[in-house]
Amino acid sequence: MAFPQGKLAIMGGGSWATAIAKILLQTEDSINWYIRRDDRIEDFKRLGHNPAYLSSVRFDVNRINFCSDINQVVNESEVLVFVTPSPYFKSHLKKLKVKLKDKFIVSAIKGIVPEENIILSEYFHRFYGVPEENIAVVAGPSHAEEIAMERLSYLTIGCPNLDNAQMIARKFANSFVKTSISTDVSGIEYSSVLKNVYAIAAGICNGLQYGDNFQSVLMSNAIQEMNSFLSVVKPMPERDVNASVYLGDLLVTGYSNFSRNRVFGTMVGRGYSVKAAQMEMEMIAEGYYGTKCIKEINKKYRVNMPILDAVYNILYERISPVIEIKLLTDSFK
Repeated sequence: MAFPQGKLAIMGGGSWATAIAKILLQTEDSINWYIRRDDRIEDFKRLGHNPAYLSSVRFDVNRINFCSDINQVVNESEVLVFVTPSPYFKSHLKKLKVKLKDKFIVSAIKGIVPEENIILSEYFHRFYGVPEENIAVVAGPSHAEEIAMERLSYLTIGCPNLDNAQMIARKFANSFVKTSISTDVSGIEYSSVLKNVYAIAAGICNGLQYGDNFQSVLMSNAIQEMNSFLSVVKPMPERDVNASVYLGDLLVTGYSNFSRNRVFGTMVGRGYSVKAAQMEMEMIAEGYYGTKCIKEINKKYRVNMPILDAVYNILYERISPVIEIKLLTDSFK
């Protein structure tokens, strides 16, 4: 189908959803916005900002059609930008009665569908019949907090149909966001999951007081491990893992204090239990769930992934971070 010209909707109410709303309202006259809780919507309308996330970002609420009914939002929108945390993704869609196959789907979710252990683009195609050319993904080194401050950021839009990718890229491009396009949908999605896993590893090492010298070695090994996985799971000769959507996203997530996955890992490295770290953060560290999903997926492909295995052993097998990271450091060069 031709790229739809109708209303665009944001599906989700967290920090990244709020940042994307800020981006899209630079180019869209108005948007629909699905937020699950009515009390959050009422506070948002009253205050002029998201009451729970990125509260410094002011919005003209007259340009936003808020709604807590997912079926109404989907029915009244042609382009759906999904930004819900991956652990809650399926529970949102269970309420859906409106068909998605005639919609254009944009996934900004940096995770994998739990239990199914498949990337979002594959899930929309397989379970909801959305044509692959009508599914796009958005990724790149861009923390929501820096988008809120209008610090220059770069996003890549992945879609098998480059014309459709270009249409989405235009909607996301503005004075503080530059965009590029790609056909590597699967590679972008898998790398978005893996960089969160590696950011947890970076945080654990930070919590154990490994220094900057080691962090650089960890990151260089992480991009090699990512490349090995992508080359087996979704071979694409023209893929350049040194591009910003792969290496750039890995670096910012591994090094930045805005990275919730790094913060989560740091707490685990300092001795917090996984549950205690999750409770204190009060935010979702996608890499925790992504670690288990990639571990399951890799049972089929058997790629050598020592960093992934180390993080899995620490988070799920409760092996001491001190012991596990020491074994990992001995495997590096």
